[in-house]
Amino acid sequence: MVRPKTDQEIELMAKSGAITAYALRRVLDAIAANISLLELDALAESCILEKGGAPSFKTVDDYSYTTCINVNDGIVHGLPNKYRLKEGDLVSIDLGTVYKGYHSDVSYTVEVGTSKEAAFLNTGLTALEAGISKLRVGKRLGDVGNAIQTIVENAGYTVSEDLVGHGIGTEVHEPPYVPGYGTPNTGLKLKAGMVFAIEVIYQKGEPDIVILDDNWTIATKDGSLSGLFEQTVVVTKHGPKILTPFI
Repeated sequence: MVRPKTDQEIELMAKSGAITAYALRRVLDAIAANISLLELDALAESCILEKGGAPSFKTVDDYSYTTCINVNDGIVHGLPNKYRLKEGDLVSIDLGTVYKGYHSDVSYTVEVGTSKEAAFLNTGLTALEAGISKLRVGKRLGDVGNAIQTIVENAGYTVSEDLVGHGIGTEVHEPPYVPGYGTPNTGLKLKAGMVFAIEVIYQKGEPDIVILDDNWTIATKDGSLSGLFEQTVVVTKHGPKILTPFI
């Protein structure tokens, strides 16, 4: 059962989301050729702590970083390491904050120093906006997934078949799963107060995935470029409200 959040809970999640958005903006501003993934992770943590939050991802068993950072064919769960970004890399930043017991989660993908993949990245942003637009009372999660899938596939790319968005609240990952694909008018019926981390997880090639030797990073099996965009959103009686407004 998915329990809608109370007004007080949503207020705390909005405060958490504001911290998350601040940290993401700071990290995105710092992305440049020759900066290391560990340096970006350290910046994200300092920003979250500065605002009175704590890193959500450090509440996940056996995970010791503030961010997941994925480069090029990396999709999700990438471990920050000593790798230094190069011009032309695609890099996705995924981070979250827990504030007074409530979590928020966000992801964004950028290209380092060039704009060769602008069409690919713009597709992900457009798909995220389309999915969020369906978060309305009486709609269903299948409507959200279908909106994402339609945008991505019409652009000639593929959505992940194994990796999905999720509910969020007192845990960073809560039921239900929120796929980036689906059939309209199917799945969970949406109610005011439900909060979801809506994720667009997609790639240029096939959706098959592999887990790398670090036992965390998930990458495309065919080595194709991947993108990741995510927002934490609450369903209200007036429509969707983004709790992590980083742009």
